[in-house]
Amino acid sequence: MDFTFTEEQQAAVEAARAVFADVAADSVPSPALTPGAVADDFDRPLWAKLAGSDLLSLVLAEEHGGAGLDAIALCLVLREAARVLARVPLLEHCATAMAVQAHGSPELAAALLPGAGRGTLVLTAAAHGRSGHDPAELAVVARRDGDEWILEGTQTAVPWAHGANWIAVPAHTGEGDAVLALVPRTAEGLALAEQVSTSGERLAELALDGVRVAGTHLIETPGAWERLRQLLATGTCAQALGLGENVLTMTSQYTAKREQFGFPVATFQAVAVQAADRYIDLRAMEVTLWQAAWRLDAATGGAGGPLPSSGDVAVAKIWASEGVRRVVQTAQHLHGGFGADTDYPLHRYHAWAKQLELQLGPAAAHEEALGDLLAAHPLA
Repeated sequence: MDFTFTEEQQAAVEAARAVFADVAADSVPSPALTPGAVADDFDRPLWAKLAGSDLLSLVLAEEHGGAGLDAIALCLVLREAARVLARVPLLEHCATAMAVQAHGSPELAAALLPGAGRGTLVLTAAAHGRSGHDPAELAVVARRDGDEWILEGTQTAVPWAHGANWIAVPAHTGEGDAVLALVPRTAEGLALAEQVSTSGERLAELALDGVRVAGTHLIETPGAWERLRQLLATGTCAQALGLGENVLTMTSQYTAKREQFGFPVATFQAVAVQAADRYIDLRAMEVTLWQAAWRLDAATGGAGGPLPSSGDVAVAKIWASEGVRRVVQTAQHLHGGFGADTDYPLHRYHAWAKQLELQLGPAAAHEEALGDLLAAHPLA
């Protein structure tokens, strides 16, 4: 299997590095010192730079003003964004745009995608259901009413919802696959309640009380929500990888300078072994991430495998949720008290890592899901 990136994918990484080069991880107040959200909105100047570098249209087809790249390219850019804790809805925006492009009506694509590519329209997705544990599509009921649909229900922890223009809301009709509704944030009957993430970012509880959605703004294609859900999960794994890699780099630099008994602590065997274990975690996170992203793209192209792509995504989530936690815990340990200093950025990475771990869910749940897939699809 060849995971060599294409020239286009490598160009996307270079563009992302140029945009994120001047981004400071401590550009907003510390979540440890802030009782509420660290900021009311995401980083709009950075969003404008991403749009100006054509990174928001990266995954859109040429007919919508994009470069026509794939999930792997998106994950490469997300990896770079997470290294600097970029406060932008890049994952949710691009993943939702991909869902609209692949499964939405021509009217919906024409209404949303050109603006999404330019960054003038911001998209996000409600993927956590009522509690963060139940399937998100079961949290909202969609009922047909003539040429429209009526939505009733609640979604929790919707990222960047207060600054988004449109929200992708999964729902169920009581029969068949889940549907996906694109709802404007200003829709009548839609209310946002304030929530705050572990990383200090502003989230929203989304309440839908008789919200009416035009038929052209609801995606009924079987598997559309499942595809978006897997893309969001894989993108979160990419963020965990980028964050973890930067944290290990910070730890390496610190232990190389910090001295005990006249020697850098990096030369101590106990320190080196712990750092090496975390390096192995990151390499496992990386290879399972690219396997999952490749399977998502291959499934879109009609290529199959011994297991559905959800199996590869489950493996990536197992490694990412466990790995990112181990990396930041070891980093805090090797930094000593300095790692908890609010003037040093490591505590911010720790908070973001915990938020990503919560979004991904416990490894045991993904192991159970993988076991069910193996039972249903014997590999013999």
